[in-house]
Amino acid sequence: MTRIPPYLQQGDTIGIVCPSGYMPYEKAETCIATLQQWGFKVKVGKTLGNQYNYFSGTDEERLADLQSMLDDVEIKAILCGRGGYGLSRIIDLINFDAFVRNPKWIIGFSDITLLHGHINQLFGIATLHSPMAAAFNDGGFENEYVSSLYKAIVGDKVSYTCAPHPLNKNGEVEGELIGGNLSIVAHLIGTQSAYKNTEGKILFLEDVGEYLYNIDRLFIQLKRSGLLDNLAGLIIGGFTDMKDTVIPFGSFGSNVYSIISHHLSTYTYPVCFDFPVGHQTNNYALKVGGRYQLNVSDREVALVVSY
Repeated sequence: MTRIPPYLQQGDTIGIVCPSGYMPYEKAETCIATLQQWGFKVKVGKTLGNQYNYFSGTDEERLADLQSMLDDVEIKAILCGRGGYGLSRIIDLINFDAFVRNPKWIIGFSDITLLHGHINQLFGIATLHSPMAAAFNDGGFENEYVSSLYKAIVGDKVSYTCAPHPLNKNGEVEGELIGGNLSIVAHLIGTQSAYKNTEGKILFLEDVGEYLYNIDRLFIQLKRSGLLDNLAGLIIGGFTDMKDTVIPFGSFGSNVYSIISHHLSTYTYPVCFDFPVGHQTNNYALKVGGRYQLNVSDREVALVVSY
């Protein structure tokens, strides 16, 4: 069974780091203020506001900052300021010994999917696929998706619903939730960080800014690797800012969900489309490694946390 890190209490410390792309400090100020209003202390890492070309620091600087947060027993959660790219450059150099002894919540999405997969597969510890620092700039307390992060880290049991989609496959299942960014999930295949035994799991996927033909290619990779076989269910989140080539890709329709649906035609488990998770405002916090009930019906889609 997956280990669930301790839920946060008032006065606990949350660390903020940028292990991948560069993020200006001012874009995290609302996040810092909101976390403090929620009753938490905040420790800002050296990588927030730091820049080395595309990254928030050199590989060595980003590694040292994340390692420091993982080793610090006073820090109860690590919120990644942003994703982007860069974790795969340092993942094999990270020492998780202290983290395994004293698990804490690792929070983020996009490139942070690498940490979710790595920690899930190697250590069996739950993490949190969730809005990151910039999301706090969009409504603060009034943003229900940012609020879902608060509810997740304090241990509230929540349920999320969304409207049905014409491409959905109905059904009701329960299982461990895994997944994240499609490009990263595919990028991990063949490494120790990859999701491997997916039988009986609920997989969720999202992506942003990809060409339609690449979404086709990525799903072929998932299918050929066996990752889509024997799932309990599949959640397709937001696939935003999709692009097409000069000569339109056009296979199975020009809509990204139609392309995905084509690749799922042989699977009989429940599937829902357009679930509120991804590179968009409507991005609910989901526990990777947590157990959920997924109910896909003609009336609505419901995802309910079991633990």
